[in-house]
Amino acid sequence: MRNRTQVILALLLPVQYIALLILRQFPEFVEEYYSQGLYPYIAKLSRFVFGWIPFSIGDIFYALLIVVLVRWIYKKSKRLISSPVQFMVGVLSSLSVIYLLFNLLWGLNYYRVPLHQTLELERDYTTEELINTTQRLIEKSNELHRQLGYSDSTKIDLPYTQKEIFKKSSNGYVHLSKEYPNLHVSPKSIKKSTWSLGLTYMGYSGYFNPLTGEAQVNQLIKTYKFPVVSCHEQAHQIGYAAENEANFIATLAALHNEDPYIQYTGYIFALRYCVNEIARRDFEKYKEMLPTINYGILESYKEMREFWDRYANPFENVSKAFWDQFLKANNQSKGIMSYSYMVALVVNYFETREM
Repeated sequence: MRNRTQVILALLLPVQYIALLILRQFPEFVEEYYSQGLYPYIAKLSRFVFGWIPFSIGDIFYALLIVVLVRWIYKKSKRLISSPVQFMVGVLSSLSVIYLLFNLLWGLNYYRVPLHQTLELERDYTTEELINTTQRLIEKSNELHRQLGYSDSTKIDLPYTQKEIFKKSSNGYVHLSKEYPNLHVSPKSIKKSTWSLGLTYMGYSGYFNPLTGEAQVNQLIKTYKFPVVSCHEQAHQIGYAAENEANFIATLAALHNEDPYIQYTGYIFALRYCVNEIARRDFEKYKEMLPTINYGILESYKEMREFWDRYANPFENVSKAFWDQFLKANNQSKGIMSYSYMVALVVNYFETREM
């Protein structure tokens, strides 16, 4: 009976894959019945169950999963030789269950309507529009830098603990949800990851656990990036799976925050993306604009680059290659490079708005 169940589950794996290929063609259906229908209830329930716990249940779960996986491989290794077919059926049946849970609990959000459509923004933009938005971001970032009481050449470190930043990050979503009700986060479930060192070696600032609904932030990253990463992982919590979309929502949440320090991190986060895009399109213009950015802001960027450089290792490349393929398999055709879509959202959002 057990073997029969495993065979059925293994056969359901390709069926699930085909079903997802079909769902990709109907993003409006996914948006209405899953992303705005079933998923909000799943997300709120998981955050209600696990959000109040002061430490990460998801981190513990993944640790236990690794232990169980190693134990399972050890026990089944002999069967790989004596009965390879039965071994593969066991592997495929397990993957089938994991694949089903992942997609039902969160993964179907990869197939929802693109964010620029739901926010009624254009997707295309000209280099001239990019330069105009970037110049405005430079002016606003420099202005905030001075308003916070720092000289142009001084790097700003946020005067808050990470716990305080978690509390403050919710404020931005409260104000943002007045403009976009679907971007409301409640209850809160955001925590520092126990495995931050491992995340750093893999090159990640945080992660979202779809099984527990917890947003995990790498507690080793520098303060200017911490608020935006917190907002980014919360964007995943409310069903925005695409990394570029979560980056943009995080930017908006930071900019809508009442705290000027949090606003500052949002502006310089968006600025870095736009400046990098100008460098790709018009390097001469990039060299012309770079000196107009306060040196203290450039020092923050440099600090983050040096932070990641200290932890550079071959495994990071493997990890990023895996993540790139994962994104491509989940409706982000350009993989990691699709993060540049963030720039299109920023440019078109600010085209008709003041900063």
